[in-house]
Amino acid sequence: MALVHDFLVDVRGAERVFLEICRIWPQADVFAAIYDERGTEGRFAGRPVNTSFLQRLRPTARSFRGLLPLYPSAIESFDLSGYELVISSSSAWAHGVRPAPGAVHVSYCHNPFRYAWSERRPTLDSRAAIVRPALSEVLAAWRRWDRRAARRTDRYVANAQITRDRIREYFGRSAEVVHPPVALERFAPGEVGRHYVCLSELISHKQLQVAIEAFNRLGRQLVIVGDGPDYRRLRRLAGPTVGFAGRISDEAVAELLATCRALVVTSVEEFGIAAVEVQAAGRPVIGRAAGGVLETVRDGVTGRLWSGGVDQLVAAVAGFDDEAIDPAACIENAKRFSAEEFERGIVTQVEEAIAAAARDAAPPQKVRAAVGFA
Repeated sequence: MALVHDFLVDVRGAERVFLEICRIWPQADVFAAIYDERGTEGRFAGRPVNTSFLQRLRPTARSFRGLLPLYPSAIESFDLSGYELVISSSSAWAHGVRPAPGAVHVSYCHNPFRYAWSERRPTLDSRAAIVRPALSEVLAAWRRWDRRAARRTDRYVANAQITRDRIREYFGRSAEVVHPPVALERFAPGEVGRHYVCLSELISHKQLQVAIEAFNRLGRQLVIVGDGPDYRRLRRLAGPTVGFAGRISDEAVAELLATCRALVVTSVEEFGIAAVEVQAAGRPVIGRAAGGVLETVRDGVTGRLWSGGVDQLVAAVAGFDDEAIDPAACIENAKRFSAEEFERGIVTQVEEAIAAAARDAAPPQKVRAAVGFA
């Protein structure tokens, strides 16, 4: 059995999901196009990670994006001839692996590669005019590759409804939703302070500038947790009440969430693990009314949903009484996204994929026994 992830260079939401997949199937071999043990905080250190030819370049979380055109070839280069079951964890190219004939491939999709699909136009608009034609061709080639890869994947599992809809629209494939796991045990209520929190990678599509401008106007404390290529631009926009914590430990994140007035979500998240984490700590979400927030936040009960731009976020924050939110309601809502619920869902999807393949091919017992389902 093989488990495949796009890249392992840091620990974000998709990597936390992949860690849980690795926990469910401890006997499986692990593959990723590139791997940085330090960047992933040693969380995969006890398990050999098979990498592609790109590993020789020693890419990190700061440099790996420059290799984007090469990743489809890198992921297709893996020799999976000895594996009867492959589970890929894909937000870009892991779904494009080439399993052996007769093997079963289940792809857990965090999102089709956003820069080629849902974020294509903003991606092109953000580049200099001279490079846009070439980049447009690269993204078009990527979409063609994605569609070919989708045809040879046995089953897709989506992390949220918006991802399921994109899989149907972009790949022409159906998918069931299994929400990502959240380590609820990491969180507990604390003494609430005056600060609000954004917990996000610092990249343009997260739209953190909306939160910064809103809190500049409000004069309220906002702590932005995370790092990424957009740091310098965002730092220049920030007023005196907006601070940047960088990438901090899980313990520090849990403390910030437990003591914040609310988590602020400015982007359209496919799922958004942070929105569940803050509820597990008994605190509410002020989230953009789109994507995964619609599935994880109960408007008026565990948070406030808003839509629009800076003016609308200012109004949402100013008009939201976080003291009226019952911490117990937030904690109870978060329980719907436990690791146990995720395990039940993903194991069921894998079993169904094996059974479906068996109806069209050889008897299923060999594959079922090989992956622990006999």
